[in-house]
Amino acid sequence: MSQKLFAITSDDVVQDLGSLRIENPPITLREMSLERLRNAIIAGLFRPGQRLVERALCDQLGVSRSVIREVLRHLETEGLVETAPKQGPIVALIAWHQARQIYDIRIALETTAVADCARNADLETKEKLRTVLEDLDRNSAKNDAMTILAATNAFYETIFLSGGHEIAWDIVKRLNGRISRLRVMTLATVNRTVSGPASMREIFNAIMRNEPDAATAACRAHITEAARIAEGLLAPEIAADRS
Repeated sequence: MSQKLFAITSDDVVQDLGSLRIENPPITLREMSLERLRNAIIAGLFRPGQRLVERALCDQLGVSRSVIREVLRHLETEGLVETAPKQGPIVALIAWHQARQIYDIRIALETTAVADCARNADLETKEKLRTVLEDLDRNSAKNDAMTILAATNAFYETIFLSGGHEIAWDIVKRLNGRISRLRVMTLATVNRTVSGPASMREIFNAIMRNEPDAATAACRAHITEAARIAEGLLAPEIAADRS
């Protein structure tokens, strides 16, 4: 009796491997712990300079020490955690000279991105920005810092990507932890939850009119005002000398 042989082609292998794809991979404990500790630091639940004790974090998050160590190492790459001599991991301190560099980078990248977005924005982009701003207005009224941050990030992501600035957005995302800490800090000041979204609406209005110069000016004014507030909080002696 003859034996029938089956030839397997490369296409068959690719098709079979494709069926193994996990479309919606589950969130791991490490990812959940990373997000929660990151948000806690950004929200100010852990103060700048505060020690991050592994045993206490294990108890608070309900995960192993190995997970906590991975999370702390990742947050150190984001600039949210640093290692202090004889103390170990602490919440990274925020110095004005560092914050100033972040605002300078934001001005350089964001003004270019909003100009190109305003120049090229189509109806779909404008409607997406309108939806995000409406969400921002609702959350600003509730004074919910973390949801304000989420809406703000969505606003700028739409601007950068629609303007063709994918690499610049990647740079912004790497700084996003430190940018978010500064945003939360400035949002806590008087009227910033009102003035911040209002100045972002000026950027939006310029994009709606497809006016790059107006969008650039509004963006620069928005970031400059945020930097002025941060300087007053982080370098009070400098602000006092200037007043």
